[in-house]
Amino acid sequence: MGSDAYRIDHIGSTAVAGLAAKPIIDIQISVRDLNKIETLISGLASLGYHYRSDNDDLTKRYFREAPGTRRTHIHVRQAGSWSEQFNLLFRDYLRTQEEDRDQYARKKYELANRYRDQREQYVEAKTEIVWDIIKKANSWSQKIGWKPIEPDL
Repeated sequence: MGSDAYRIDHIGSTAVAGLAAKPIIDIQISVRDLNKIETLISGLASLGYHYRSDNDDLTKRYFREAPGTRRTHIHVRQAGSWSEQFNLLFRDYLRTQEEDRDQYARKKYELANRYRDQREQYVEAKTEIVWDIIKKANSWSQKIGWKPIEPDL
């Protein structure tokens, strides 16, 4: 991937021990310039990941696994951006706050049962608890002087 990748982190629910999660691995690759990722696109393609240029979220570039391989979402974000930091803070907070992690897990189960085959509704229904948790995470980050831990790779 060349020097385009500034840091690589395991994010999402599977990155938090003890948190209920779908069998999908979320990886965040932080880059210095989100508009200059040609090397990253070709590097990830050589590993079997497909660039999804139809992604509506302009804060990231998005890749998916090849058909028939383990479900993997790769989110490429600008290093230091709000969206990059949000995902790292959310993960790190849930790793240390068992009560909020368990509350989030219960809500995810409840919503998964309610919206079993309606992914968009499931994601939308999680919004309130995600924002409640990120507010707590923000206060926590100020109290402990949080900064992202060393990257996974």
